[in-house]
Amino acid sequence: MASRRISPPRTFLPVRHRRRRVFQNSLLLLHIWHALGTFAGRRSRNGKCAAGLSGDRRPDGRCQDVATHRIIIVDDHPLFRGALRQALDPLFDMQNISEAGSLDELSTALAANGAADLILLDLAMPGVQGLSGLLFLRASHPEIPVIVVSASDEPSIIHSAMQFGASGYVPKSQPVERIREAVSKVLQGELWVPDGFEAQNGSHDDMADLAARLSTLTPQQVRVLMMLGEGLLNKQIAFKLSVSEATVKAHVSAILQKLGVDSRTQAVIAVNKIDAALKSKPSG
Repeated sequence: MASRRISPPRTFLPVRHRRRRVFQNSLLLLHIWHALGTFAGRRSRNGKCAAGLSGDRRPDGRCQDVATHRIIIVDDHPLFRGALRQALDPLFDMQNISEAGSLDELSTALAANGAADLILLDLAMPGVQGLSGLLFLRASHPEIPVIVVSASDEPSIIHSAMQFGASGYVPKSQPVERIREAVSKVLQGELWVPDGFEAQNGSHDDMADLAARLSTLTPQQVRVLMMLGEGLLNKQIAFKLSVSEATVKAHVSAILQKLGVDSRTQAVIAVNKIDAALKSKPSG
């Protein structure tokens, strides 16, 4: 039997949240386009890379140590993807920057073109809610660092995203220079969060433990877990995944063992914790 490409779980963001995201993304576009006009003059003033970038400039002005990296921008708004692509143009060869409007498109691109060096991920897109997209990526492509680019600057959301495996978190309200800095830092193997962000302790220790347990799930187990959270039965999950019920039962048993819980209900409670930090303020 031919192998099947694993697709991400599907949930949907309320219409009122999508409208708010359109407005927030529009504000970011103004930031980006305003700053683009100043980039060209910064490329080769002293032959060195600036704003957190390392290495010498190439003849075309790009930083030679990062220009050949492959980057994928994942966001369901074409205008934002295009603006972010332009913002990264001074640093990278444009043919090495690709776009995806959904996790399905991202999976297709990765299958066709091989691994990327960095993924810029929007949290809230059709087919994705909360941190499920990030969780799916960390399970399916743990070798690729992910920077979350979100409309939310809520500390609890930043904290949760970093706990669940993000290498960086950039609110869409950040200046373009900070986006460029975040990309450079993460490509150099560092983590990046906004200035002023402080890691939270205490009550979030249980979330850190949950994140560690979830990181042991396979991509297919992540899908099954998210479907359990939607209230689907084994038969329904088997139909959606085109596998047998026995296979689903095996996945459920493995999930319970890895999460350290005894029942499907407890597993669903764990799923609900994934998005708990996102309920206070819509993300995008």
